[in-house]
Amino acid sequence: MDIMEMGASLLSQKLGMDIDPNVVASALGGLLSNSSGDIDFAGIASKMASSGDLGAIVGSWLGDGANQSISAESITSIFGSDKIAEFAGKLGTDAGTATSGLADVLPQMMDKSSSGGSLLEMAGGASGLLGAAKSLFG
Repeated sequence: MDIMEMGASLLSQKLGMDIDPNVVASALGGLLSNSSGDIDFAGIASKMASSGDLGAIVGSWLGDGANQSISAESITSIFGSDKIAEFAGKLGTDAGTATSGLADVLPQMMDKSSSGGSLLEMAGGASGLLGAAKSLFG
């Protein structure tokens, strides 16, 4: 099972909705992908690392050990309310329900994708993420 299938399955379970897994995967892909259509966990991690308190949260997702939780409000701040509304619309639910589901599923998806450190290395390691964040404010 690839990371998008896993995320679609987890999100469907979390939302308790009977939605075609392909629709959920497509909605997740639209939200999590960059302009090239690739899942952009490294970009999401960098954005979170540059957002103060979210840096420690994303670090827990990328590292070994327990994943820290994230609030639905933080999910909205990462992606923007317009993209969240579009995502929720594709799922046939409201933005609050969609962000609540994402708050549970996104940490698991990023944790799984970083197994063995590959995502963390792509983003330049933990120090690379923090360095990228510092450069935004420097």
